[in-house]
Amino acid sequence: MAEPFTRITAVAVPLDEANVDTDQLVPGRFSKLPIAPGHERVLFHDRRFLADERPNPDFIFNGPGYQGAKILVARRNFGIGSSRESAVMAVWSFGLRALIAPSFGDIFFNNCFKRGLLPIRLPESDVEKLFAYLLPRPGATVTVDLPAQKVSAEGMTFAFEIGAVQKMCLVKGLDEVSFTQTHQTEITAFESDYYQEFPWLAERTAHERNL
Repeated sequence: MAEPFTRITAVAVPLDEANVDTDQLVPGRFSKLPIAPGHERVLFHDRRFLADERPNPDFIFNGPGYQGAKILVARRNFGIGSSRESAVMAVWSFGLRALIAPSFGDIFFNNCFKRGLLPIRLPESDVEKLFAYLLPRPGATVTVDLPAQKVSAEGMTFAFEIGAVQKMCLVKGLDEVSFTQTHQTEITAFESDYYQEFPWLAERTAHERNL
């Protein structure tokens, strides 16, 4: 089960860059680390930290006002690059819960839903308005209302699209396994009808389960 996502108002980090790839999100040497307490440290590691592991004061995540941020606003093509599930895990472990950009890497976008993250696609013109609001105001907040499918900040409101199943799973805090379990009655009924029609498959399945 994931954390249910309904509505949050939180500090938003404006990462004013396009084409942020998964190798920036999680450098390759960290990609196979187990998910454990402290995993949030690998997010943007080579940009957030200097060679001696001190925080890099020039990286926006370390700037005053952005501690505890739960929303990230970025430019187009966020999360492009290699399929790296650890990138999504690092984002989630860091505490971010919603990502807003004009576009995302396809694999990264789909992996977000599996971990309970909400990736929001907005037109570049809307994202530009968010940057204009956030960049001069460190610590400014943004509201993401998933049931209403709206992003709002300082009198501005932007609607976004999301698939019905993805929305339901986020709102209810369902992962892929728990979503499948919500259809257990239908699955059981299908199996019963199927094995009545093809009884030899039932015998084969029972045999394979006993191997």
